[in-house]
Amino acid sequence: MGAPLPMAPAAAMAGDPIPGHSFFRSWQNILQNKPRQMRRLRPGNINKGYFMNATSAPNILIVLSDQLRRQALSIHEDPNISTPHIDGLANRGVRFENACSTYPICVPFRFTFMTGLYAHERKVPGIEYRMAPAERTLADEFNEGGYETIYIGKWHLDGGHGRMGSARQVGRTPVQKTYRGRWEKWYGFELRNAPFDTCYFEDDDPTPKPIHGYQTDGLFDLGIQYLTDRQDSRPFCMVISVEPPHDPFEAPEEVQKRWENTDIELPDNFIVDDPEIREQTILNRKRYYAMVENLDWNMGKLTSFLGQSNLREETIVIFLSDHGELGGCHGLRGKQWPYEESIGIPFIIADPRISDRAGITLRAPVSTEDLFPTFLGLAGLPPRKDCYGTNLAPLIQGKTDHLDREGVMLEFVAELRQGMPFYDWVWRGFRSDRYKYTVKGDNMGGIPWQFFDLETDPFELNNIIDSPQYQSNILQHHRWLLERMTETQDHFVLLPAFGCKGLNTWE
Repeated sequence: MGAPLPMAPAAAMAGDPIPGHSFFRSWQNILQNKPRQMRRLRPGNINKGYFMNATSAPNILIVLSDQLRRQALSIHEDPNISTPHIDGLANRGVRFENACSTYPICVPFRFTFMTGLYAHERKVPGIEYRMAPAERTLADEFNEGGYETIYIGKWHLDGGHGRMGSARQVGRTPVQKTYRGRWEKWYGFELRNAPFDTCYFEDDDPTPKPIHGYQTDGLFDLGIQYLTDRQDSRPFCMVISVEPPHDPFEAPEEVQKRWENTDIELPDNFIVDDPEIREQTILNRKRYYAMVENLDWNMGKLTSFLGQSNLREETIVIFLSDHGELGGCHGLRGKQWPYEESIGIPFIIADPRISDRAGITLRAPVSTEDLFPTFLGLAGLPPRKDCYGTNLAPLIQGKTDHLDREGVMLEFVAELRQGMPFYDWVWRGFRSDRYKYTVKGDNMGGIPWQFFDLETDPFELNNIIDSPQYQSNILQHHRWLLERMTETQDHFVLLPAFGCKGLNTWE
């Protein structure tokens, strides 16, 4: 199965370095022998006009997990798992309770994460999409704002997998420099989906470099080692992008066996009737928890490093995921669907400059399009391109107490793989604080599909789209969806409904 996960003692679980772990010994020894100027990374030659306070431009460290549903963390009240390090990050920062992956599948999320655009602006399918070099990316913004940019881990914006070769083949093929979004330092790979058999590529070297052991451990170690050795005086923007807990559901042996022998509580909407499939789905949920526990352990390792290296007070740490995992909820697995287990993602921001905001939970729904302007806003950088998303930095910092909108749009634009969900029809939706409305349809047009009251029905078991009691709410959400689709020039055909005109219809 691979190298066992070292079990952290009680002191380490609180965020302290893990005694006896060889990697911690190595970077602690390096830090003790490094010059003082290496330990404190200050902004250097920065265009000061872009910063709120150019003398204290923060480092930005983004941890992006893959397929982690927000409900699988103890900070989001999962009854089965304890995630003390991720919870600790939330308790030191601000947490969004209703963060949504607009288009809940890997490629479109990453496209929007990297460009700030809605995926429908480029008709991005669920997979097999290569981002054009002409797109202005997050790295472009930070590079021009005086930051060093570093990308580590899964990329999945080079068109790989699906019908484009096996995951192993794609994982052994480097992403060409033109298609890497202009990140200055590159320790990336397109995708692998095999956490014990992962390679990465460094910059322009075409030689795959194997990660020995478990992928999450190795990628976090790469990030920590790079920051340990770093001499650059500029602030940095680093992304650590790990595949787990994306399937296959495999974790280090010791933690996986422990979870396999643990009884777990199933959610009310876990609906799998076939006995064999039910047993396998429950086993996969247990292994998924093992992967999440390992991810949390690595977040503790990263937190300890930042503290020991005097970077913690200069670094904004952001933790999020690209989409969720249904895991048998509604009788489904994977993602793609507009249910909360699929679209619901963690989004946690720990900014040491605003300690008075520690532990704040924000209910406002936010979406993928908000990430690009928010990352820049936290650094004091205005985007040099128009964005439909909202800069959430003022809300995070307490400079405002609300967003000037009713909710966020959701979508599934296209699926190119025959036999996969949403190959024959797609959907759009609108998520407000309390309700979720969706429409579905093929190229002949979309019609009302679902409406859920998330306050009284958090497991989305009662579709009330035809309920007379909720017709005014449904009408309002349909109007909000129509307005957002019109504003963002969505090409989806929305048929007339509830007395509202259609969109993109023809005679």
